Amino acid sequence: MIDWVGFIPAALLVSLIPGANQLLGLSNAVRHGTLRALAGVGGRLAAFVVLIGLVVAGLGAVLAASATALEVIKWVGVVYLAWLGLTGLRSAFRAPADQAAASPTARHGVWPIVAHEFAVAISNPKALLLFAALLPQFTDTAAPHADLHLAALGAAYLLIELVVGLAYIATGRRIGATGIPARTQRRVSLGTGITFLGLATLLAADDLR
Repeated sequence: MIDWVGFIPAALLVSLIPGANQLLGLSNAVRHGTLRALAGVGGRLAAFVVLIGLVVAGLGAVLAASATALEVIKWVGVVYLAWLGLTGLRSAFRAPADQAAASPTARHGVWPIVAHEFAVAISNPKALLLFAALLPQFTDTAAPHADLHLAALGAAYLLIELVVGLAYIATGRRIGATGIPARTQRRVSLGTGITFLGLATLLAADDLR
């Protein structure tokens, strides 16, 4: 049996907490517009499907218990977040014309945004630990069909994540998805870059064991 009454508020609270993916979704809405930001959320959810699938298959607990696996995932995440941060800082100090030319959507369409969201989510060891620790708390993992219960909880979390992601995108859209002044664009890029570098530093200093 699934404890929906306890799970839904807990999942909503977890999803609302600002993290790397929520920040990326908001930034995408400001810089690239609602539709591209929504496509990015699709990349995030695809990564979460993979992580939830690992938990349902029982591999989530195995990876969470492996110090080596967690360290590898952790440092991949640190490097990627740091790269996103440096990219944001470089964009902040680039001339507006150069920013437009270097924009991933200008060169390759929407796929770089989707790939960035996917990579940030899949390389975050805390996401795996979250699903491995959160989902089993709200069902009896020793009961028959426990894997189906975990899958149902995971699907519900994905829906909650989508709704919260839309709220962050709406916030970014209000800030100004198109036609915002170059000075505001620089401030957004600067703030995003600094935040991602800060998240990379926190993850590097975090002991996941």
